[in-house]
Amino acid sequence: MKKVFIDGKAGTTGLRIYERLKTREDVSLILLSEEERKDEQARKEAIAASDITFLCLPDAAAVTAAELAEGTDTVILDASTAHRTKEGWVYGFPELCQGQRSSIADAKRIAVPGCHASGFIALIAPLIQNGLLAADTPLSCFSLTGYSGGGKKMIAEYEAADRPAAYDAPRQYGIAQQHKHLPEMVHVTGLQKAPFFAPVVAPFYSGMSVMIPLFADMVQAADPAGAIRQLYQDVYAGPVVRYRGNCDEDGFYSAGIYSGFDDMEISVSGNDARISLHARYDNLGKGASGAAIQCMNLVMGADECTGLQLKAL
Repeated sequence: MKKVFIDGKAGTTGLRIYERLKTREDVSLILLSEEERKDEQARKEAIAASDITFLCLPDAAAVTAAELAEGTDTVILDASTAHRTKEGWVYGFPELCQGQRSSIADAKRIAVPGCHASGFIALIAPLIQNGLLAADTPLSCFSLTGYSGGGKKMIAEYEAADRPAAYDAPRQYGIAQQHKHLPEMVHVTGLQKAPFFAPVVAPFYSGMSVMIPLFADMVQAADPAGAIRQLYQDVYAGPVVRYRGNCDEDGFYSAGIYSGFDDMEISVSGNDARISLHARYDNLGKGASGAAIQCMNLVMGADECTGLQLKAL
């Protein structure tokens, strides 16, 4: 049995990890009182006593917590943005490439991917790795997420009885093109420049869809759409990330269909001239807590789907 500590259990990501782990018989949770969770020494002792610690903290606090773990044998899984492009940290997306699962299983420092970044990387990384897309291709990305992606503060704002009328419609943000996920989107895929990124938060709790448009002449293949579909089928056969041929529901594409689940669906639509790449998942599932638990399972040598809630379609 592995001893696990969740530093930041009261937050949105930490709470879902706790809910997924509290009934597992192969995990023993180290819990701190309300007073202790704010005490650095108590947290340091909990990290040292654990086999695995999740950091579900703001970036600056995650950096400090990682420093508290220095000199211990504890595996750190950081769900913040702080270490996703840092040397010495393994990127926690097992499906990224051949050998990534083994790298995660052997790692002591694992950076859990960002929610928007997870879909973008799942769609673009294999295209660059397999020569279908040049690393200098200029890309755009549209991403729609539920408001839980903004954490406790945004959840409270959206669920307030007197919320502003503007919250009743989707709201684009990151309009200065400086979103915090852009560095990992570039770093992990191998792109030479950041994509134009248009994230949108909408008035539903959780769920996410990421869409990347391509013109056919961007793709280095005689049959661009067919080559991409075949590659996705080969790369994403499950168990957590899966290719799906028919992705729409009567011509519509819902961002909320995976709400509450931990898997991701990859699909391709469009026509011979204009191609749409799609990733659909839960921003709190494969976009956060589910991804963290999947990585923990690999570290433990357990089935990677243990404790995950997967949707069968």
